[in-house]
Amino acid sequence: MSDILRTIELDEDSYIELLTKLIGESEFLQNNPPDLIPEESRACKHVLDVLEPFSVENGGVLEVKKVEFTEGRGNILIKYPGESDENSIAFVGSHMDVVPANPETWERNPFELVREEDRLYGRGTTDCLGHVAVLTCLFAKLAELKPKLKISIYAVFIASEEAEGPGVGIDGLLEAGHLDVLKTASPVLWIDCADSQPCIGTGGAIPWHLKAKGKLFHSGLPHKAINSIEFANEALKVIQKRFYEDFPAHPKEELYNFQTPSTMKPTQISCPKGGLNQIPPSCTISGDIRLTPFYDIDTVKNTIDGYVKDILENLDDLDQRGPVSKYILPEENLKGELAIEWGQHCLPGVACSLESAGYKSLCEAVEEITGKAEPYSICGSLPLVGDLQKEGFDIQLIGFGLSATYHADNEYCNLGDMKIATKVLSLLASKINDNFS
Repeated sequence: MSDILRTIELDEDSYIELLTKLIGESEFLQNNPPDLIPEESRACKHVLDVLEPFSVENGGVLEVKKVEFTEGRGNILIKYPGESDENSIAFVGSHMDVVPANPETWERNPFELVREEDRLYGRGTTDCLGHVAVLTCLFAKLAELKPKLKISIYAVFIASEEAEGPGVGIDGLLEAGHLDVLKTASPVLWIDCADSQPCIGTGGAIPWHLKAKGKLFHSGLPHKAINSIEFANEALKVIQKRFYEDFPAHPKEELYNFQTPSTMKPTQISCPKGGLNQIPPSCTISGDIRLTPFYDIDTVKNTIDGYVKDILENLDDLDQRGPVSKYILPEENLKGELAIEWGQHCLPGVACSLESAGYKSLCEAVEEITGKAEPYSICGSLPLVGDLQKEGFDIQLIGFGLSATYHADNEYCNLGDMKIATKVLSLLASKINDNFS
């Protein structure tokens, strides 16, 4: 009966109808606290409207459950039962919140599905309501065809992926035990990537803030000041140089096709407002580290803390900018101060298992449907995925939107790619089922 899975195709009309409703809710699914708190249960309603006619409660085969840990912020669990719960495949990670969209910078209404030939425009089409809709249609088709399978097929649609609300989404489901049955699934396929190819690695993300404190003084008397901007920049130069020496490109990055090694770079700078003729007393340079998953986050943080300590203990050795630039004022017994603070939400990177049967079957399915399998890795980060992998889930990654339109103005996905998604996922399920036949 798994041969039926190989015949499943996307019902275009049903897909467009559901996606139209989901994108129509996207204004209320924007996630950017504290200003924008999404109401994912608005999306849940449309998904449940499609699936509930096929639910066990209504005489069907699907086990469908909505779970809320915070009012109005729903998650959905779906199960198509086979002969075994332990032998299974799971599609997880497709989320019902979206990043904000500014209608003034879009060429179309971001909160309305606009179809232009194969392109489907709207906030969430690529990330990630397009995936929610395609999986919903897939489970509706399974429930209609009722193939008898050795394996069970699960899906988990989540809240709170774009900006973490602790305990609201996948982390809450994990803590409450709702995902325990998926620990034996292979693969647990996180569907929130792009470009219809397996993503086998992601980078960790470590936000940082380098804070330098100097001494404010008139810019005409720089010898009486400690220039915090110069201090921060020279210190950062040393920190970056040592970072790249201690955490160079890892040998495994080539195996995983990472596009870049680990990087540490500034992205913002700030200091107190003052006149152009004032040397500022403090400066903060902020940025992030994107860390390939072969390095440990705590080790990196502790190492960089050591760099800062070394700089402070050897201020005379820090490069100066000009004959009167300095970081110590001996006559005032004053030294510049330097500290690095780490952001609260550090995300671990993920290196998917290249030996799991789930991964091998995924590559086979992608190649059969698209003509090629080209696994790739990026130093973009996926929240929550690393936590699942640490808990023992066989995490694999894929997505069928477009990386070029992720979080972008005029976001769109291609209908043709979502048709490919249906075929790849159905074929993958068939291959996993055949492994137990």
